[in-house]
Amino acid sequence: MRRTLFLLIIGLGGAAILISLGVWQVQRLAWKQAIITDINMRITATPVALPETIDPIADAYLPIVADGIVGDGELHILVSQKDVGAGYRIIAPFKLQDGRQIMVDRGFALATAKDTERAIGQATVIGNLQWPQETDSFTPAPDMNANIWFARDVDAMARALQTLPALLVVRTSSLDEPEVSPLPVDTARIPNDHLQYAITWFSLAAIWLGMSLFFLRRRGASKVES
Repeated sequence: MRRTLFLLIIGLGGAAILISLGVWQVQRLAWKQAIITDINMRITATPVALPETIDPIADAYLPIVADGIVGDGELHILVSQKDVGAGYRIIAPFKLQDGRQIMVDRGFALATAKDTERAIGQATVIGNLQWPQETDSFTPAPDMNANIWFARDVDAMARALQTLPALLVVRTSSLDEPEVSPLPVDTARIPNDHLQYAITWFSLAAIWLGMSLFFLRRRGASKVES
Protein backbone atom coordinates (compact mmCIF):
# COMPACT_ATOMS: atom_id res chain seq x y z
CA MET A 1 0.00 0.00 0.00
CA ARG A 2 2.83 2.38 0.87
CA ARG A 3 4.58 1.68 -2.42
CA THR A 4 1.37 2.27 -4.35
CA LEU A 5 0.83 5.56 -2.51
CA PHE A 6 4.44 6.54 -3.23
CA LEU A 7 3.98 5.84 -6.95
CA LEU A 8 0.74 7.79 -6.95
CA ILE A 9 2.36 10.81 -5.28
CA ILE A 10 5.35 10.72 -7.62
CA GLY A 11 3.09 10.34 -10.66
CA LEU A 12 0.67 13.13 -9.79
CA GLY A 13 3.37 15.39 -8.32
CA GLY A 14 5.66 15.07 -11.33
CA ALA A 15 2.79 15.62 -13.75
CA ALA A 16 1.67 18.71 -11.79
CA ILE A 17 5.17 20.20 -12.03
CA LEU A 18 5.40 19.51 -15.76
CA ILE A 19 1.91 20.93 -16.38
CA SER A 20 2.76 24.06 -14.37
CA LEU A 21 5.86 24.55 -16.54
CA GLY A 22 3.67 24.22 -19.64
CA VAL A 23 1.19 26.78 -18.28
CA TRP A 24 4.08 29.13 -17.49
CA GLN A 25 5.27 28.87 -21.10
CA VAL A 26 1.74 29.64 -22.35
CA GLN A 27 1.79 32.76 -20.17
CA ARG A 28 5.24 33.67 -21.53
CA LEU A 29 3.88 33.17 -25.05
CA ALA A 30 1.11 35.70 -24.44
CA TRP A 31 3.64 38.12 -22.94
CA LYS A 32 6.03 37.76 -25.89
CA GLN A 33 3.23 38.13 -28.46
CA ALA A 34 2.13 41.36 -26.77
CA ILE A 35 5.68 42.71 -26.96
CA ILE A 36 5.99 41.73 -30.64
CA THR A 37 2.64 43.37 -31.44
CA ASP A 38 3.75 46.58 -29.72
CA ILE A 39 7.08 46.58 -31.61
CA ASN A 40 5.30 45.96 -34.92
CA MET A 41 3.04 48.94 -34.27
CA ARG A 42 6.08 51.11 -33.53
CA ILE A 43 7.94 49.91 -36.63
CA THR A 44 5.04 50.58 -39.01
CA ALA A 45 3.99 53.95 -37.57
CA THR A 46 4.24 57.11 -39.67
CA PRO A 47 7.89 58.20 -39.99
CA VAL A 48 8.87 61.37 -38.16
CA ALA A 49 11.94 63.60 -38.00
CA LEU A 50 14.83 62.57 -35.79
CA PRO A 51 14.11 63.82 -32.24
CA GLU A 52 16.26 66.60 -30.85
CA THR A 53 17.16 64.39 -27.93
CA ILE A 54 17.61 60.72 -28.79
CA ASP A 55 16.69 58.14 -26.14
CA PRO A 56 17.76 54.53 -26.84
CA ILE A 57 14.82 53.20 -24.83
CA ALA A 58 11.99 55.58 -25.72
CA ASP A 59 13.06 55.84 -29.36
CA ALA A 60 13.80 52.17 -30.04
CA TYR A 61 12.20 51.17 -33.39
CA LEU A 62 11.02 54.73 -33.97
CA PRO A 63 10.34 55.22 -37.73
CA ILE A 64 12.38 58.12 -39.10
CA VAL A 65 12.48 60.06 -42.35
CA ALA A 66 15.65 62.10 -42.74
CA ASP A 67 17.42 64.19 -45.38
CA GLY A 68 21.18 64.30 -45.24
CA ILE A 69 24.46 63.23 -46.73
CA VAL A 70 25.67 59.65 -46.69
CA GLY A 71 29.39 59.91 -46.09
CA ASP A 72 32.41 57.81 -46.89
CA GLY A 73 34.27 55.56 -44.45
CA GLU A 74 31.73 52.76 -44.04
CA LEU A 75 32.05 49.84 -41.62
CA HIS A 76 31.47 46.22 -42.60
CA ILE A 77 29.59 43.91 -40.20
CA LEU A 78 30.00 40.22 -41.03
CA VAL A 79 26.64 38.45 -41.31
CA SER A 80 25.07 35.57 -43.17
CA GLN A 81 21.78 35.59 -45.03
CA LYS A 82 19.69 32.44 -45.46
CA ASP A 83 19.79 31.12 -49.04
CA VAL A 84 22.31 33.83 -49.94
CA GLY A 85 25.45 33.20 -47.92
CA ALA A 86 28.06 35.34 -46.22
CA GLY A 87 28.19 39.08 -46.62
CA TYR A 88 28.29 42.34 -44.72
CA ARG A 89 25.96 44.92 -43.28
CA ILE A 90 27.13 48.29 -44.56
CA ILE A 91 27.20 50.95 -41.85
CA ALA A 92 27.92 54.52 -43.01
CA PRO A 93 27.98 57.98 -41.44
CA PHE A 94 24.98 60.16 -42.21
CA LYS A 95 25.10 63.94 -41.74
CA LEU A 96 21.71 65.51 -41.18
CA GLN A 97 20.73 68.95 -42.38
CA ASP A 98 20.93 70.27 -38.80
CA GLY A 99 24.59 69.23 -38.62
CA ARG A 100 24.19 66.18 -36.43
CA GLN A 101 25.82 62.97 -37.59
CA ILE A 102 24.31 59.55 -36.99
CA MET A 103 24.85 56.16 -38.63
CA VAL A 104 22.80 54.43 -41.29
CA ASP A 105 22.64 50.68 -41.78
CA ARG A 106 22.39 50.65 -45.57
CA GLY A 107 21.73 46.92 -45.80
CA PHE A 108 23.39 43.71 -46.96
CA ALA A 109 26.16 43.36 -49.54
CA LEU A 110 27.64 40.07 -50.67
CA ALA A 111 31.14 39.23 -49.51
CA THR A 112 32.33 39.67 -53.09
CA ALA A 113 31.05 43.26 -53.01
CA LYS A 114 32.68 44.15 -49.69
CA ASP A 115 35.05 46.74 -51.10
CA THR A 116 32.90 47.85 -54.03
CA GLU A 117 32.68 51.62 -54.30
CA ARG A 118 29.19 52.63 -53.23
CA ALA A 119 27.13 55.73 -53.91
CA ILE A 120 27.45 58.50 -51.35
CA GLY A 121 26.05 62.00 -51.13
CA GLN A 122 22.66 63.63 -50.66
CA ALA A 123 19.91 61.20 -49.79
CA THR A 124 16.49 60.87 -48.24
CA VAL A 125 16.36 57.88 -45.95
CA ILE A 126 13.38 56.20 -44.31
CA GLY A 127 14.02 53.59 -41.64
CA ASN A 128 13.88 52.78 -37.95
CA LEU A 129 16.15 53.63 -35.07
CA GLN A 130 17.67 50.58 -33.45
CA TRP A 131 20.20 49.78 -30.75
CA PRO A 132 20.80 46.05 -31.37
CA GLN A 133 22.21 43.95 -28.56
CA GLU A 134 24.48 41.67 -30.57
CA THR A 135 27.67 41.58 -28.52
CA ASP A 136 28.66 39.43 -25.56
CA SER A 137 31.87 38.22 -23.92
CA PHE A 138 32.45 35.80 -26.80
CA THR A 139 32.21 38.40 -29.60
CA PRO A 140 35.64 38.91 -31.20
CA ALA A 141 37.07 42.40 -31.38
CA PRO A 142 36.72 43.98 -34.82
CA ASP A 143 39.55 43.57 -37.29
CA MET A 144 40.26 47.22 -37.97
CA ASN A 145 42.88 46.54 -40.64
CA ALA A 146 40.50 44.43 -42.72
CA ASN A 147 37.46 46.52 -41.66
CA ILE A 148 35.55 43.47 -40.48
CA TRP A 149 33.24 43.72 -37.48
CA PHE A 150 31.50 40.72 -35.97
CA ALA A 151 28.47 42.45 -34.45
CA ARG A 152 26.73 45.80 -34.49
CA ASP A 153 28.00 47.60 -31.41
CA VAL A 154 26.40 51.03 -31.67
CA ASP A 155 28.72 52.79 -29.21
CA ALA A 156 31.90 51.32 -30.71
CA MET A 157 30.75 52.00 -34.28
CA ALA A 158 29.88 55.59 -33.35
CA ARG A 159 33.36 56.12 -31.94
CA ALA A 160 34.91 54.68 -35.09
CA LEU A 161 32.80 56.89 -37.39
CA GLN A 162 32.74 59.90 -35.03
CA THR A 163 28.96 60.11 -34.97
CA LEU A 164 26.23 60.14 -32.37
CA PRO A 165 25.46 56.66 -30.96
CA ALA A 166 22.31 56.32 -33.03
CA LEU A 167 21.72 53.80 -35.82
CA LEU A 168 19.06 54.30 -38.49
CA VAL A 169 18.32 50.99 -40.21
CA VAL A 170 17.32 51.79 -43.78
CA ARG A 171 13.98 50.68 -45.17
CA THR A 172 14.17 52.80 -48.32
CA SER A 173 16.76 55.23 -49.63
CA SER A 174 16.84 57.65 -52.54
CA LEU A 175 20.41 56.57 -53.34
CA ASP A 176 20.87 54.12 -56.17
CA GLU A 177 22.26 51.04 -54.39
CA PRO A 178 21.97 47.98 -56.67
CA GLU A 179 24.67 46.08 -54.78
CA VAL A 180 23.10 46.67 -51.34
CA SER A 181 19.84 45.06 -50.21
CA PRO A 182 18.12 46.83 -47.27
CA LEU A 183 17.54 44.72 -44.18
CA PRO A 184 14.65 46.61 -42.56
CA VAL A 185 13.92 46.23 -38.88
CA ASP A 186 11.30 43.55 -38.25
CA THR A 187 10.26 41.19 -35.50
CA ALA A 188 11.15 37.98 -37.33
CA ARG A 189 14.50 37.82 -35.52
CA ILE A 190 12.92 38.08 -32.06
CA PRO A 191 12.96 34.55 -30.62
CA ASN A 192 9.52 33.25 -29.70
CA ASP A 193 9.74 29.52 -28.99
CA HIS A 194 7.35 29.48 -26.04
CA LEU A 195 4.66 27.51 -27.89
CA GLN A 196 7.13 24.72 -28.69
CA TYR A 197 8.32 24.74 -25.07
CA ALA A 198 4.72 24.55 -23.82
CA ILE A 199 3.96 21.60 -26.11
CA THR A 200 7.12 19.88 -24.89
CA TRP A 201 6.20 20.27 -21.20
CA PHE A 202 2.59 19.16 -21.74
CA SER A 203 3.81 16.16 -23.76
CA LEU A 204 6.22 15.20 -20.99
CA ALA A 205 3.37 15.51 -18.48
CA ALA A 206 1.23 13.16 -20.56
CA ILE A 207 4.11 10.67 -20.84
CA TRP A 208 4.79 10.94 -17.11
CA LEU A 209 1.15 10.23 -16.30
CA GLY A 210 1.08 7.36 -18.78
CA MET A 211 4.20 5.77 -17.29
CA SER A 212 2.86 6.27 -13.77
CA LEU A 213 -0.41 4.58 -14.73
CA PHE A 214 1.55 1.75 -16.34
CA PHE A 215 3.57 1.11 -13.17
CA LEU A 216 0.45 1.31 -10.98
CA ARG A 217 -1.41 -1.20 -13.17
CA ARG A 218 1.62 -3.45 -13.29
CA ARG A 219 1.89 -3.36 -9.52
CA GLY A 220 -1.83 -4.09 -9.21
CA ALA A 221 -1.50 -7.03 -11.60
CA SER A 222 1.46 -8.44 -9.67
CA LYS A 223 -0.58 -8.29 -6.46
CA VAL A 224 -3.41 -10.22 -8.09
CA GLU A 225 -1.02 -12.91 -9.36
CA SER A 226 0.55 -13.27 -5.94
